[in-house]
Amino acid sequence: MSTIDWLVMTGTLAAIVIYGVLKTRSVDNVKSYLLGDRDLKWWTIGLSVMATQASAITFLSTPGQAYNSGLGFAQFYFGLPIAMVILCVFVLPIYYRLQVYTAYEYLEGRFDVRVRTLTALLFLVQRGLAAGITIYAPAIILSSILGWSLGWTILIIGVVVIFYTVMGGTKAVSVTQKQQMIVILLGMVAAGFVVVMELPEDVGLNDALGVAGKLGKLEIIDFEFDINDRYNLWSALLGGTFLFLSYFGTDQSQVQRYLSGKSLTESRLGLLFNGIFKVPMQVMILFVGIMVFVFFLFTPPPIHFNTANLDKVRASEYATELSVLESEYEQANTLAQTASTALVSSLRTENEPSIENAQTALATAIEARDDLASQVDELINKVDPEAITEDRDYVFITFIINYLPIGLVGLLLAVIFSAAMSSTSSELNALATTSLVDIYRRSIVTGKADDHYFTASKMLTIMWGCVALGFAAVANLFDNLIQAVNIIGSLFYGVILGVFAVAFFVKHVGGRAVLIAAIISELFVAGTFIATSLGYIDLAYLWLNLIGCALTVLLAVIFQGTRREDNKEVLDAG
Repeated sequence: MSTIDWLVMTGTLAAIVIYGVLKTRSVDNVKSYLLGDRDLKWWTIGLSVMATQASAITFLSTPGQAYNSGLGFAQFYFGLPIAMVILCVFVLPIYYRLQVYTAYEYLEGRFDVRVRTLTALLFLVQRGLAAGITIYAPAIILSSILGWSLGWTILIIGVVVIFYTVMGGTKAVSVTQKQQMIVILLGMVAAGFVVVMELPEDVGLNDALGVAGKLGKLEIIDFEFDINDRYNLWSALLGGTFLFLSYFGTDQSQVQRYLSGKSLTESRLGLLFNGIFKVPMQVMILFVGIMVFVFFLFTPPPIHFNTANLDKVRASEYATELSVLESEYEQANTLAQTASTALVSSLRTENEPSIENAQTALATAIEARDDLASQVDELINKVDPEAITEDRDYVFITFIINYLPIGLVGLLLAVIFSAAMSSTSSELNALATTSLVDIYRRSIVTGKADDHYFTASKMLTIMWGCVALGFAAVANLFDNLIQAVNIIGSLFYGVILGVFAVAFFVKHVGGRAVLIAAIISELFVAGTFIATSLGYIDLAYLWLNLIGCALTVLLAVIFQGTRREDNKEVLDAG
């Protein structure tokens, strides 16, 4: 990486961090540290909410997801606007009226301390694991660029993020996320512009879209109802809506963002802003990934995008086999380039027979490339059985490092690190807040002075940072990072949402019934996921959100009814 790129990246990141520290240097009490001064405007809330969700994983994995599967992943976010409207109408007014620090405080007043503690613990486990992945994602980049070991890179990034979060608390997170989100959006727009400009001179944007369309990459909506399909309209509108209701309505990393709003109206506008602009933003990121896919039809891609894996094979007894496969891969790339050029020409003349022939030839060439890449994956596993051969998370990084002009490489790296800083700092701050307010101050150490809890909140931030670092060390066990985060969320979010749904809408159910229902439902969701992982059943993970929520509500109502019947029998017998 050039000196200019280093200056752009470090200068951008340093400016954001320094700004955040300077803006929050007067924070000296628990309320300001955990909630800020509740003075944020709607646009800051909206950008902060978007930045919290848009982790570095979004900008690493999402283009790779589009490279492999096209725009279909965008369906995952179709339930988001629906969830935002429901939260603005039903949930935000309750949080503001009660002036809570965390979403789980409300549950003690509605049920009891046991329900509050259980949901807080479920959040802590889920978000603590997810925080590790958001640290791991940018570590992949820096370790690849600098040649550092992944472990040391994870440690360095984690320490920087922990320091930044401990220094400023929630207000530092919120005020810097506005700048981070601006950098993120500008960087992705620039990347999309550059990838189109890097196409061959005689291939324009319309040509690229035509090729992508003929290969099925531009198909967004899948109307087929299939519970085994992770991304279709129905899993998005049902499972996805429940996931986002739980994430934005009960996950403290998000609740904490809009609880810092100046008023209920400002927070509502901030959430609606997120609901309106999040889907187009994701489509834009996926579009960049599709353009990278088209780019690599005309420019030969590597046979495997994770160069570290290839280096292991080249240093092994299988180096000759790799060279043979790479030679065959070059031939397949030549065929793909020829077929892509023919398809562009045929689309311009609207010659249907020629289009069909070129499309078939291109599909055959791509299939040949994929087959050769699979053979390389087998070689990698022969050399290192523990190696992860899924390389889609490396696709966008490969394009950034090798094909972006000097200066823009630094900006795109700053984008990814900004996203990592914003999401990880939000998560650590939310973990510390929940640990302090719902566990430590409520049940472990009560009645201490503000200074004690102020110090404890910083110590808890450091503790959760260490937990996240520990999980980051094993995050490479997942095939795709963005799916890993969503899967982890789906294991817990549905049950948590079910508890809140009972609290908001089923007023006759008490704490004991909902506590038992939540425990049983969580065990059922975990068992279902394990059964799916082992191949006993086939169920897309998004449905776990709906199952967890519905089962919690249903069981809570049944247990409450049973309890009433038992009480009635006791009274009748008396």
